[in-house]
Amino acid sequence: MSDKKVIIFGKEGCAKCTSTKNKVGHCINKWGLDGAVPVVFHNMDTLDGLSESAFHNVAKIPTTIVERSEATLARWDGEIPKSESLRASLQA
Repeated sequence: MSDKKVIIFGKEGCAKCTSTKNKVGHCINKWGLDGAVPVVFHNMDTLDGLSESAFHNVAKIPTTIVERSEATLARWDGEIPKSESLRASLQA
């Protein structure tokens, strides 16, 4: 699983974005994937965050993407991922 990562696009101060970051972090910890699956947060209030969001075609926040070797395995736009769906994408 070390070739997978979770990318979250959002804004600081956005309750839904904070909930997404917290939930993803909690699930990865609960499933014993700390260190194996990195989580990257891109703040869309910054130039770097906006650049990355354009590259990933992000229109809604929060957007969560599970990638393996740059290929998208799962994506949730404008919603918090359900635990079961997140787990399935990380185990794929």
